[in-house]
Amino acid sequence: MTLADLTLAQWRSFDLPAARRVAQEAAALAQGRVVGVDTVEHLGAPLHRVRIEREPAGPGPAGPEPQLFALIPGGTLTLGFDPERWQPTAAQTADYAASLDQGFGHGPDLRSHLAQFLSPRRTVTLPAVLMAVEDEDLTEPPADMPDVLAARGLRMPTSDEWEHACGAGADTLFRWGADCPLDRIPYDDAAGPQHRPNAFGLRIAYDTYRAEVTSDATGVHGGDGGESVCGGYGNLLGWLPLATANRNPGMAEFVYGPEGEGLCEDFSTRPVLPL
Repeated sequence: MTLADLTLAQWRSFDLPAARRVAQEAAALAQGRVVGVDTVEHLGAPLHRVRIEREPAGPGPAGPEPQLFALIPGGTLTLGFDPERWQPTAAQTADYAASLDQGFGHGPDLRSHLAQFLSPRRTVTLPAVLMAVEDEDLTEPPADMPDVLAARGLRMPTSDEWEHACGAGADTLFRWGADCPLDRIPYDDAAGPQHRPNAFGLRIAYDTYRAEVTSDATGVHGGDGGESVCGGYGNLLGWLPLATANRNPGMAEFVYGPEGEGLCEDFSTRPVLPL
């Protein structure tokens, strides 16, 4: 078995010494070094987190600074969100109703709104990869970023890879759980759950002013460029751009359309290093 075949189920079965051995193997393949292996509680069981530091293989936005990557095991996985199987809280329902009263929202209820913005439930098979702990601003339009990253030995993630890396096997609305603070929006919550590293150690879905692009031009992830904040959509709708399965097709149409030309520095991507 190669490291690219490492599945999330196998990874969760390893003890800490075995996880450290795999981390060293991944670092050798990446021509980097292991700078951290720890274990967190995730979905009721331990999950190891690996961080590998890699010197840049070509010109990058941070110059000669090394870049941190996390190990993301793959396998056959279930992604997406099924609003019909989800039960919103009374507070979430009321908050969405208030947004509707202000002329925001898509559909008569929260489930219909989510169905338009979140990816559907599906089964996918993904390779294990190393993924950048931090997203980085685009330096060229999205269509040109694959060549920019390839010069550094990297590539853009697929939408499925991004979603899996964000949720780490969780099927809740957000990577941290089913709920979010409804007395404030993420921009006003400096100590909120979005600022904690996720289960794989990534800083991901942390700021609605961010908007991460992938190799899939039909979705934008991890934020909406501040649209929900500036539009005053309401508290719950202000948090939804951080939902794991959020694809925001309207924002994707803007990013990849003529209106988004020349604004590439306002968007970001999360480089992937294949194993």
